[in-house]
Amino acid sequence: MKKMIEINILIFLVGLFAVSCEKEAIKPDLNNIKKREFISSFETVDDFANFYITPQGYKGTTYHELSDSIVYSGTYSHKAWITGTNPPSTLLINNNHRGYPTIQLQNTVKGSFKTPCYITLWVWLDMELQENTSRGDDDWFSFATFTDAETDNWDRTVLVNLNHKGFVHLGHVPNQGEQSYIFQTTNLRFPQKEWVKLKIYLDFRNNGYAKVWQNGQLVSYANLHNIDNKLSQIHFGMYAPPQIANGVIYNDELKIIEVDGE
Repeated sequence: MKKMIEINILIFLVGLFAVSCEKEAIKPDLNNIKKREFISSFETVDDFANFYITPQGYKGTTYHELSDSIVYSGTYSHKAWITGTNPPSTLLINNNHRGYPTIQLQNTVKGSFKTPCYITLWVWLDMELQENTSRGDDDWFSFATFTDAETDNWDRTVLVNLNHKGFVHLGHVPNQGEQSYIFQTTNLRFPQKEWVKLKIYLDFRNNGYAKVWQNGQLVSYANLHNIDNKLSQIHFGMYAPPQIANGVIYNDELKIIEVDGE
């Protein structure tokens, strides 16, 4: 009887050890959990299924498509172009040129991304931007618009723009409607009619900030305030003021990746 009890105790201990080892084996490694990402080389419109895409011939002047005419990699890039001016915008009507797929992360299975995030994009631009000498707005071009909004009401946005002087800069920083920087280049101009890599860092957490690099060189850096930590919707492609009469933008090799920090 004593020997039988010893054997039963041994079997119990072996089983307990096995269960313990199994629990240890399936314990998640929090340091190796794969971060979320959205990647597109604009090879197929299916990449943007369930997302809003601006209509072809928006306001009769803005068009976009997947094109093989100027490509950074693969077979296609996203091309958007302008064929004429639009009427000036009013307080109630925005007549900006729009030609892009909107990446609506809130429509994906896991919803909006959490920041920090890195965004990289290759761009090729041919558009003449001019200073307005009649008290109107100077010309500008927007490479990217980001928002925490999960509805059509984009009250809080962060932009990456090109001004008429040829400098890439952040827009609506640190608050909506403001332009204040920790650093802003005044000598590194954006080269047109060639492929340029834009890299953007967004941190929407408390005391967050944004940075933009152009071909690996920092060009704009600003604090961010009054924004929720949700990267919900983004658009690239064509976004420009109504007075622009012509121009073309190509986008390729887009990556949006959640990270732990800069």
